[in-house]
Amino acid sequence: MFLLNPKKHERIYQDETSRQIMLKTIEFFEKKGKTKLKEDDHNRVWYADFLKFIKEEKIFAQLLTPSAYGSNSDYRWDTWRNCEFNEILGFYGLHYWYTWQVSILGLGPIWMGKNEKAKKKAAKLLNKGAIFAFGLSERAHGADLYSTEMTLTPQPDGTYLANGEKYYIGNGNKAEMVSNFGKMADTGEYVFFVANYKHKQYELKKNVVSVQSYVANFALHDYPITEADILSRGQDAWDSSLNTVNVGKYNLGWASIGICTHAFYESMNHASHRKLYGMYVTDMPHVKHMFIDAYVRLVGMKLFGLRTSDYMRTASSQDRRYLLYDPTMKMKVTTQGEEVINLLWDVIAAKGFEGDTYFEMAARDIRALPKLEGTVHVNIMLIVKFMENFLFKPADLPAIAKQDQPGNDDFLFHQGPTRGLGDVQFHDFHIAYNSFDLANIKIFKEQIEVFRDMMKNCPPDKAQKMNPDFMLTLGELFTLIAYGQLILENAKIYGISEDIIDQLFDCMVRDFSAFGLQLYQKPQSTAEQMAYSQKMIRKPVLDEARYERVWKDHVYALKDVYEMNP
Repeated sequence: MFLLNPKKHERIYQDETSRQIMLKTIEFFEKKGKTKLKEDDHNRVWYADFLKFIKEEKIFAQLLTPSAYGSNSDYRWDTWRNCEFNEILGFYGLHYWYTWQVSILGLGPIWMGKNEKAKKKAAKLLNKGAIFAFGLSERAHGADLYSTEMTLTPQPDGTYLANGEKYYIGNGNKAEMVSNFGKMADTGEYVFFVANYKHKQYELKKNVVSVQSYVANFALHDYPITEADILSRGQDAWDSSLNTVNVGKYNLGWASIGICTHAFYESMNHASHRKLYGMYVTDMPHVKHMFIDAYVRLVGMKLFGLRTSDYMRTASSQDRRYLLYDPTMKMKVTTQGEEVINLLWDVIAAKGFEGDTYFEMAARDIRALPKLEGTVHVNIMLIVKFMENFLFKPADLPAIAKQDQPGNDDFLFHQGPTRGLGDVQFHDFHIAYNSFDLANIKIFKEQIEVFRDMMKNCPPDKAQKMNPDFMLTLGELFTLIAYGQLILENAKIYGISEDIIDQLFDCMVRDFSAFGLQLYQKPQSTAEQMAYSQKMIRKPVLDEARYERVWKDHVYALKDVYEMNP
């Protein structure tokens, strides 16, 4: 089965340690049970039990320590197995995932820096069960790095004093190493340095959210810093901040996938056993449609996420295709996650508010993911930088196979300069689309060509390019093309049924049409652009036999397949 089912976790792992990490994590949550999971969520209990488990089993240590600093070959930064762990944590609760996610962000500047003592210290702390934090955001400036007010002031003895506040910093209450981004007070040079939450000059001001996680507002008051605490300076510090986000924001899509999968099982179990007006809810045509849409969208989310991992694991300074697929994972998969939850919520209705359901958490938490590590808008504006080369200048780049082999993903911590995104090259996306002969993919290809013709013949003018409202819709259309490409590449690799893929592209055709209509309605769109926009609006092909097969063989087949232990 392609979707995660913790009760029958039969994934194939190429090493036993990875398999045990996943099985033990599932066992921890199933032993805890849904009642206690929900009780802790409602009471906003800090997840000390989970962190104790992580410490005892050395799970973060094995998953987040690059091989050069690990105790044995089980210690490595392996994106493929990290995907699995991301998904499992998201499946059981966003806050358990969050402490893992912000530890990844906190470790990024450490592993990317040149401070070997700091790296060895981080490895030792991971082995002891420590968690980490990423001191980037500030209350007044968010993640506007240019405006950071955290400063290091040089002292006569060669040390420094750190002053400033950070805001919205996960794990800021317990992080043994907080990687802080700031500036040198005398030169304005960017700098990353580490601090510890236990120090008397570290003021933990408050938790800025009212949930299980601790998302800190903290301040440093003349906090003493030595050269041993400095991770990077200047351009290296700047690049570390953005490259860390490249690694971290990819994980948000996996949290969405895990949340949606659990919510799907719970929704199907409820609806399939509920009778209204003399019929089961799942026999109602509109309910079947919502379940089918939710299922195929979820399959698409996971296919894209796994395929993006392949491009991240094979990335190099000569092959940076991941720089498009990574923000697409963050932006598109998380918003698709919202759509999946919306569809399921329309099915189960008031049930989704009940305090003893997983869905109550899912409906709340799914909203967070598009808004973290850069908003959807920020990531779309990044994505459009790749549009010209992707659409019109394909390069002869190698085909990438499935990358599930054990190994350390060294390049993620040596990504180099963050400049030159417009120079990144891509292989011809037509290859993936031409590998299928399915009705809705044919229509989607026609929509793509209309979009390309518009971009050739009446591309956005200078004023439109400067207008985010216009460019965001254009970016949504472009994103769908890249999103569909990787889904199709991975559908072949994972042997996904053509029925599912054609049904998924029924959704994709409708989505492209919806964004085409939005473009038509923009105040800034020209008459020529409006004419192209109208041509983008298409109706998918309805195949009743295919639709029923997807329902019977794949969607309704998930009835009573999984329910969390009480």
